[in-house]
Amino acid sequence: MRKSMKHTIALALSSALLLSGCAGGAGENPNDGTVNENTEQTEFHIVSGISALSPGYDDNPVLNELMQKAGIKINWETMSDSLGEQVNIRITGGNLPDAFQAVGFSNYDIGRHGHSGTFLDLTPYLTPDIMPNLCAILDENPRIRAAITQADGMIYGLPAAEMMGTAATGAEEDYSIHSIQQFSMINKKWLDDLGLPVPETVEELKTALQAFKDNDMAHKIYGADPGNTIPMSFGFDEWCWGQNIFYAPFGLTNWSDVCMDLRLTKDKEVVFDSVSDEYRDAVTYYHDWYEDGLIDIEVFSHDANQYLAKCAQGYVGVATWWEINELMSTHAEDYVYLPPLKGPDGKCTVTLKSAGSAVSSGQLCITRDCKSPINLLKFYDQWYDGETVMQLQYGPIGVYFREEKDKDGMYVTLTDDEARAQYNKSLGELKSTYEVQGPKLILSEYYTSVFHMEDRALERLNDLENFWFNYVDDKTFYPVDCVFTSQELDVLDQYRTDFEGYVKEREALWLRDGGPTDEEWEAYKTELVEKYHMNEILQVYKDAYERYAAVA
Repeated sequence: MRKSMKHTIALALSSALLLSGCAGGAGENPNDGTVNENTEQTEFHIVSGISALSPGYDDNPVLNELMQKAGIKINWETMSDSLGEQVNIRITGGNLPDAFQAVGFSNYDIGRHGHSGTFLDLTPYLTPDIMPNLCAILDENPRIRAAITQADGMIYGLPAAEMMGTAATGAEEDYSIHSIQQFSMINKKWLDDLGLPVPETVEELKTALQAFKDNDMAHKIYGADPGNTIPMSFGFDEWCWGQNIFYAPFGLTNWSDVCMDLRLTKDKEVVFDSVSDEYRDAVTYYHDWYEDGLIDIEVFSHDANQYLAKCAQGYVGVATWWEINELMSTHAEDYVYLPPLKGPDGKCTVTLKSAGSAVSSGQLCITRDCKSPINLLKFYDQWYDGETVMQLQYGPIGVYFREEKDKDGMYVTLTDDEARAQYNKSLGELKSTYEVQGPKLILSEYYTSVFHMEDRALERLNDLENFWFNYVDDKTFYPVDCVFTSQELDVLDQYRTDFEGYVKEREALWLRDGGPTDEEWEAYKTELVEKYHMNEILQVYKDAYERYAAVA
């Protein structure tokens, strides 16, 4: 439903590369399953993406130390502007560096350029002798290997991901910080004033919302202008502030970063929730709330800043967001989490999503022009050490992190005041100065053994583990890092946008205006199949998942 800026950039790059056709000047395909044993090359040319605030990598102390340990030198060609255009020119013209780093190739690009021989198959090099750190991680995390393995069984890029998960809290299982994207909250001060409990069912919530409206609670409690009370608000189909958590009472929480309303059931069946009877029941039920003025009339039109302003001013009784403090500002202490509610028939279904820990292999691809892949891969294998990736992500020990560890043997960052005093930069600016983009794999376990997670992130993970997961009966989810063939991607490129757009259009219409009637519902399902190619799209996701599951 929603795409991050990084995803948008990757798609733009992918589109540019698609227009170019196959790489120019291609020679014999080197991907024959053997290792190039040549180790004579010690100087390499790498084209790398870089953040706009970075001064470049030539004087980066962490990279320079890693190069010295590996016995190589890298000539960095870094850029933040026109990255996609420049990479396209290099590949189509056959003017290849030894490797592309932090370019953000899509799986389509990786597979296509790997198949043509432009990118090396790294599978033969993934051995304990050449890449001991990465091999150990892949052995312990087969899911990561599955995510970087292309449909032809080859691996053309090194893995990258920031796995900020519940294992960082000491939990036995590791689930992404994004597993439940919307935290719902309610103004308990208003409830207490009205003598109402925190709702546990949709009917109890409706009673509370009606009381909020009838008693104009924003005016009564906070002194807002009369009539400014908004019983409930969210952003239609928005990410952390959408309506999806309120569908749980009807048997679904239809969020997915893969395709709108796509879900993997506990029986490992791939389905679309948007054609289920439960989905129809949910949109039909909440239309009455909208019509009665219990839901903000601007849920279909306001932006995030407008939404934040309403909540910060104390107008909103029930809302969704990433966390309470950020949304409710000075009124935050008056709010508590509103748990997922039971529906009219007593059900409550909260599913998980897999966003946030997606594994990418598009952050480091070695080209056929590299004479000594072994030497370069030994350099990058150092990146898969917890202490090293910590410094690549944030900054060096002795700069961003204090030299001394805490009593638990963990590295601790400077405070913002200390960063300003020592470097005349905020802690965020200091990070931007030293951060290196590329194949960084940050495992959740590093936050309990190497360095501390940010307090806000740790709090959210604790909330997930100790509160929200109590309402999750089954933790199955469709993996966001499934790999697709070029033919499958053609199907998705051709049909997915229109399919998602039509589902969203109908959902908004029914929530706002009412419906659907039996006739409208049947017509909608027929159109999804016949006009919007739902079955073809679904088959792609089924096939990709089966391949992923076979490796993972």
